[in-house]
Amino acid sequence: MTTTVSPAAALVAPPPGTYRVDPRRSGVSFTTTHLFGLPVHGRFEVGGAEIRIGDPLAESAAWAVIPAASFATSNPARDSSVRSGRFLAASAFPDITFASDRVDLADGHWVARGMLTVRGTSRPVDVHIEEARAEGGSLRLQATARIDRVLSGVTASRGLAGRYLRLQLDIVAERA
Repeated sequence: MTTTVSPAAALVAPPPGTYRVDPRRSGVSFTTTHLFGLPVHGRFEVGGAEIRIGDPLAESAAWAVIPAASFATSNPARDSSVRSGRFLAASAFPDITFASDRVDLADGHWVARGMLTVRGTSRPVDVHIEEARAEGGSLRLQATARIDRVLSGVTASRGLAGRYLRLQLDIVAERA
Protein backbone atom coordinates (compact mmCIF):
# COMPACT_ATOMS: atom_id res chain seq x y z
CA MET A 1 0.00 0.00 0.00
CA THR A 2 1.32 3.46 -0.88
CA THR A 3 0.07 6.59 0.88
CA THR A 4 0.90 10.01 -0.52
CA VAL A 5 0.46 13.39 1.15
CA SER A 6 0.54 16.35 -1.20
CA PRO A 7 -1.45 19.55 -1.75
CA ALA A 8 -3.01 18.12 -4.91
CA ALA A 9 -4.15 14.88 -3.26
CA ALA A 10 -6.31 14.11 -0.28
CA LEU A 11 -4.18 14.32 2.84
CA VAL A 12 -3.85 10.79 4.14
CA ALA A 13 -1.60 9.96 7.04
CA PRO A 14 0.88 7.08 6.98
CA PRO A 15 -0.10 4.16 9.26
CA PRO A 16 0.28 4.98 12.97
CA GLY A 17 3.39 3.68 14.67
CA THR A 18 7.01 4.40 15.44
CA TYR A 19 9.52 4.68 12.61
CA ARG A 20 13.30 4.84 13.05
CA VAL A 21 15.08 7.02 10.54
CA ASP A 22 17.84 5.36 8.52
CA PRO A 23 20.77 7.86 8.64
CA ARG A 24 22.47 6.23 5.63
CA ARG A 25 19.44 6.91 3.39
CA SER A 26 18.38 10.26 4.87
CA GLY A 27 19.80 13.76 4.78
CA VAL A 28 19.20 17.47 5.07
CA SER A 29 20.24 19.65 2.18
CA PHE A 30 20.18 23.42 2.28
CA THR A 31 20.40 26.50 0.13
CA THR A 32 21.50 29.91 1.36
CA THR A 33 23.30 32.89 -0.10
CA HIS A 34 26.79 34.29 0.21
CA LEU A 35 28.35 37.62 -0.74
CA PHE A 36 26.41 39.42 -3.50
CA GLY A 37 23.52 36.95 -3.22
CA LEU A 38 25.40 34.05 -4.78
CA PRO A 39 23.72 30.72 -3.94
CA VAL A 40 25.42 28.24 -1.64
CA HIS A 41 24.23 24.62 -1.58
CA GLY A 42 25.19 22.11 1.07
CA ARG A 43 24.19 19.19 3.21
CA PHE A 44 24.05 17.89 6.76
CA GLU A 45 24.00 14.23 7.75
CA VAL A 46 21.28 12.82 9.98
CA GLY A 47 22.69 11.32 13.20
CA GLY A 48 19.72 9.65 14.86
CA ALA A 49 16.02 10.32 14.43
CA GLU A 50 12.62 8.85 15.11
CA ILE A 51 9.10 9.63 13.91
CA ARG A 52 5.95 8.59 15.75
CA ILE A 53 2.81 8.79 13.63
CA GLY A 54 -0.11 9.32 16.01
CA ASP A 55 -3.78 8.51 15.75
CA PRO A 56 -5.03 11.17 15.44
CA LEU A 57 -2.25 12.57 13.28
CA ALA A 58 -2.10 15.81 15.31
CA GLU A 59 -0.56 13.76 18.15
CA SER A 60 2.44 12.75 16.04
CA ALA A 61 5.97 13.48 17.26
CA ALA A 62 9.52 13.45 15.93
CA TRP A 63 13.07 14.06 17.09
CA ALA A 64 16.34 14.28 15.20
CA VAL A 65 20.02 14.85 15.90
CA ILE A 66 22.15 16.43 13.20
CA PRO A 67 25.94 16.40 13.73
CA ALA A 68 27.09 20.02 13.38
CA ALA A 69 30.44 18.78 12.04
CA SER A 70 28.64 17.17 9.07
CA PHE A 71 28.12 20.63 7.48
CA ALA A 72 29.42 20.33 3.90
CA THR A 73 29.31 22.62 0.84
CA SER A 74 32.16 21.23 -1.31
CA ASN A 75 34.32 24.19 -0.27
CA PRO A 76 36.76 22.98 2.43
CA ALA A 77 37.74 26.48 3.59
CA ARG A 78 34.11 27.58 3.98
CA ASP A 79 33.14 24.29 5.64
CA SER A 80 35.94 24.61 8.20
CA SER A 81 34.96 28.22 8.91
CA VAL A 82 31.28 27.36 9.40
CA ARG A 83 32.14 24.45 11.73
CA SER A 84 34.40 26.78 13.78
CA GLY A 85 33.47 28.82 16.84
CA ARG A 86 32.51 31.76 14.62
CA PHE A 87 29.43 29.94 13.29
CA LEU A 88 28.27 26.48 14.42
CA ALA A 89 30.93 25.89 17.10
CA ALA A 90 30.78 22.17 16.33
CA SER A 91 33.41 21.31 18.98
CA ALA A 92 31.46 22.96 21.80
CA PHE A 93 27.98 22.17 20.41
CA PRO A 94 28.34 18.93 18.45
CA ASP A 95 24.61 18.35 17.94
CA ILE A 96 21.88 20.32 16.24
CA THR A 97 18.57 18.96 17.50
CA PHE A 98 14.94 19.11 16.46
CA ALA A 99 11.98 17.95 18.55
CA SER A 100 8.31 18.15 17.62
CA ASP A 101 5.29 16.97 19.57
CA ARG A 102 2.47 17.96 17.23
CA VAL A 103 1.42 18.15 13.60
CA ASP A 104 -1.10 20.68 12.28
CA LEU A 105 -2.84 21.13 8.94
CA ALA A 106 -1.93 24.56 7.48
CA ASP A 107 -2.47 25.84 3.93
CA GLY A 108 -3.09 22.36 2.57
CA HIS A 109 0.07 20.85 4.10
CA TRP A 110 0.85 18.99 7.26
CA VAL A 111 3.26 21.00 9.43
CA ALA A 112 5.39 19.49 12.21
CA ARG A 113 5.81 22.25 14.78
CA GLY A 114 8.87 21.93 16.95
CA MET A 115 12.00 23.39 18.47
CA LEU A 116 15.36 23.57 16.73
CA THR A 117 18.42 23.90 18.96
CA VAL A 118 21.65 25.25 17.46
CA ARG A 119 24.64 26.37 19.60
CA GLY A 120 22.48 25.99 22.72
CA THR A 121 19.82 28.36 21.37
CA SER A 122 16.33 26.90 20.89
CA ARG A 123 13.83 28.48 18.52
CA PRO A 124 10.47 27.33 17.15
CA VAL A 125 10.51 26.01 13.60
CA ASP A 126 7.81 24.68 11.29
CA VAL A 127 8.67 21.71 9.08
CA HIS A 128 6.31 21.57 6.09
CA ILE A 129 5.68 18.00 4.98
CA GLU A 130 5.59 18.04 1.19
CA GLU A 131 5.22 14.32 0.63
CA ALA A 132 4.81 11.18 2.72
CA ARG A 133 4.82 7.69 1.27
CA ALA A 134 4.31 4.55 3.30
CA GLU A 135 5.02 1.22 1.67
CA GLY A 136 5.23 -1.97 3.65
CA GLY A 137 7.15 -1.11 6.81
CA SER A 138 8.93 1.86 5.27
CA LEU A 139 8.13 5.55 5.39
CA ARG A 140 9.60 8.18 3.07
CA LEU A 141 9.13 11.86 3.89
CA GLN A 142 10.12 14.97 2.01
CA ALA A 143 9.78 18.21 3.89
CA THR A 144 11.02 21.80 3.91
CA ALA A 145 11.80 24.42 6.53
CA ARG A 146 13.14 27.97 6.56
CA ILE A 147 15.70 28.75 9.26
CA ASP A 148 16.81 32.20 10.41
CA ARG A 149 20.43 31.57 11.42
CA VAL A 150 20.72 34.84 13.35
CA LEU A 151 17.72 34.06 15.57
CA SER A 152 19.20 30.57 15.99
CA GLY A 153 22.36 32.04 17.54
CA VAL A 154 24.62 31.86 14.46
CA THR A 155 25.37 35.57 14.15
CA ALA A 156 28.83 35.83 12.50
CA SER A 157 29.37 37.57 9.15
CA ARG A 158 26.07 39.40 8.94
CA GLY A 159 25.82 40.84 5.47
CA LEU A 160 28.47 38.50 4.04
CA ALA A 161 26.65 35.22 4.64
CA GLY A 162 22.93 34.71 4.08
CA ARG A 163 20.66 35.05 7.06
CA TYR A 164 18.18 32.39 5.94
CA LEU A 165 18.64 28.75 5.04
CA ARG A 166 16.05 26.83 3.11
CA LEU A 167 16.20 23.21 4.25
CA GLN A 168 15.07 20.22 2.21
CA LEU A 169 14.67 17.04 4.25
CA ASP A 170 14.71 13.67 2.56
CA ILE A 171 13.93 11.04 5.18
CA VAL A 172 13.66 7.26 4.96
CA ALA A 173 12.46 5.40 8.06
CA GLU A 174 11.56 1.83 8.93
CA ARG A 175 8.78 0.73 11.28
CA ALA A 176 10.23 -0.07 14.69
